[in-house]
Parts: sequence; structure tokens; C-alpha cells
Amino acid sequence: MTNDNLSFFDPSQERLRRWRLILGDEADGIGFSLRSETDLGIDRTLATLYSHVKQKGRGGLDASAPYVARWLGDIRTYFPASVVHILQKDALERLNLRQLLLQPELLEAITPDIHLVSTILSLSKVIPEQTKHTARQVVRALVEQLEQKLEGPLRQAIMGALHRAAYHRRPRYADMDWNRTIRANLKHYQPDYKTVIPERRIGHARRRPASRLREIILCVDQSGSMASSVVYASIFAAVMASLPAVKTSLVLFDTAVADLTSELHDPVEVLFGAQLGGGTDIGQALTYCQSLIHRPNDTILILISDLYEGGNPDRLLRRVASLVDAGVQLITLLALSDEGRPSFNHQIAARLVALGIPCFACTPDRFPDLMAAAIKRQDLHLWAAGEGIVTVRAETTP
Repeated sequence: MTNDNLSFFDPSQERLRRWRLILGDEADGIGFSLRSETDLGIDRTLATLYSHVKQKGRGGLDASAPYVARWLGDIRTYFPASVVHILQKDALERLNLRQLLLQPELLEAITPDIHLVSTILSLSKVIPEQTKHTARQVVRALVEQLEQKLEGPLRQAIMGALHRAAYHRRPRYADMDWNRTIRANLKHYQPDYKTVIPERRIGHARRRPASRLREIILCVDQSGSMASSVVYASIFAAVMASLPAVKTSLVLFDTAVADLTSELHDPVEVLFGAQLGGGTDIGQALTYCQSLIHRPNDTILILISDLYEGGNPDRLLRRVASLVDAGVQLITLLALSDEGRPSFNHQIAARLVALGIPCFACTPDRFPDLMAAAIKRQDLHLWAAGEGIVTVRAETTP
């Protein structure tokens, strides 16, 4: 308990305390007063953000950057990290914090999260010189945090899938893996002949020594609604680019196309090269991606977009059909973010599914397993169903 007038835990009093903190000044009638310094501090931080009185004016955080920095420090004192991120996101949306983000003393006080970084990136072209260094530090802090979390699972999933994909079940005699074949067929040992008769042969897939096992292209919509997806896709692309068995390309697009593959050694540079916002021309982006493809049957092309096409939808569908006919493994992710199923163009999504292309949203924690399933050429509709992911159906209508 944090309320000083309670000497023992009283569930009814705790409920009143929580309702008082939730309702703020409108809770006068519940018969409970906040007395501890902690509760009063929590009440002040919440009132700054959610008070109806302040919403009528310019908001509670517009006065000065030092006051904002103190408020940001207070919410980290009173709330766990998950709640801090929610409060920061609400402050960006409800109050006039975008202008204050241009001030270095404010950026230094903020706990990096995906929403904050998305906002910084959307303002990257107007951030003044004295703030750019601090803004990069904030973005780099989040990138390093996400890399630490995501790199291990992605690297392990891809390399494991590639290792298994290097074997096939109908090898030539010279490509047989005798140890694995014998172990897999021990149950077929024939005592009369004192030998094993293999029903299942396992061997190494033939490939040119200098070739990569897979070519992976991430084609990412950088319209404003896809900001979180751009951040996560850039980090995943950077990790995959470090794997010698995979050739990875990263293409960002709006109405123009930007190939940022050469920047994948530093995801922060990739993110500051993004142009969040603007229109969308998916067909043009896929046309560019097709020009990068040299081995269609060994290429995985992941389109990350909400499919709100600003260009010609028929041209987009013709390009997609061309890629599929050439043997490219094409996957559409409606979002790569933690925010659940997004708004998307149902009509185009359904037509893509009719062409055999799986369409669904994916959270970052599931992306490594998705890549492993794609490399092993599993049925991604079945994979998604096993993961509890809702996929778009061909008959889906708006």
C-alpha cells in the first residue's frame, strides 16, 4: 500500500485508491483522498497528460522543455517500462510534443521506444543541427536494444533452416550422405542379408561453391502508417546481411524507390535514410525488385505493405503474377510490428492470395520462424494457422 492512512491492506480501500488515480479530479464523490507523496506524484503526472482541463488549452507539457524532461523522469519513477511507453505515446498524440522533440534536453530524457523513434524519423529532415546528434543517439539506443533481442533468434532460425534445406531426399549416388541415410533406415535392417535396405535416402544438394543458398529481398512501404515496420525490417535486414549463406537486399519505397542495401552495415543510417510519409507506388517498387533477381527459384521476396496502392493496381497485379510465374517465393506482410492486425486494402490482398501469395500481419518475435518456414518452403498458410495468425483469404471482401 502507498496510502499513509492505511496501516494494513484493505482491498476495498485499494480499489478506491485506484479509482481515484484513474478518474483524477472527477473522483471527488468516491470518498477517498490521496495522501502519500507517491500517490500525489502519480496523480500529478497523469493529470498533466489526461486532465480534461488541460486538453481544452494547449496541453500540460507545452510550457518548457525542462518541465517536459521532469515529467518524463517522473513517469519512469512511478511506472514500469511497459506503461512508460504507453504514456510517452499518448503524450506524442494528445499534447504538443512534436515541436519539443526538436530540443536536445528533451530527447536526452526520453526512454527510447518504437513509437518515439518513428516520430523522430518522421521529423528527421527538419530536426535542427544541434539536436541531430542526440536524435541519432536515441535511435541507436533502440536499435541496439532490438538487435540484442532479435538477432539471436533470427540468426539461429535461418542458419538452421538453411542447413536442413541443404539436404534432399533423392540425391545422386555421389551426393549421398551415408551416415545420415544409414541412421534413418536402421529399422529396415535385413538379418538374412546382413545389410540395411534404405527406404529413405538423404544427400547433399548440389550447388556452385560460390553461390548463396538463398537471396532475400525486403521491399518495405515507408508511408507514415508503416513506420514501425520500417524500423523492424531494417534491423532484420541488417542481421540477415551479416549471414554469409544469404544475400539480402533492402528496398524502401513510397512514390520513389530507395535501395539501401549498401547501408545495411549500420541500421541507424538506414533508418535516417528513410522518407516516412508520402504516397505509395507498390508496382514500381516490385518492378525494381525484379531487376535485382538473378535466381528466381532461390529468391524470397517479402513485400511489407498495407497495400493501399497509389499507383495502378492492375500494373501491380501484373508484376506480382510475373514474379510468381518466374518462380519467386513472394510473401506479403501487412505489417511487421507489435500492434496487431492493421488496416489494409482488402481487395488487393484478396487478389494477391488468389495468385498464391500468403498475406498476413507478423509480429517481430515471429519473424525468425517465418523466415525459417519460407526457406524450408513450408506452406505458409499452414504455418500461420499453427501460430494462431489470421491470414487473408482469397474471397475476402472489404
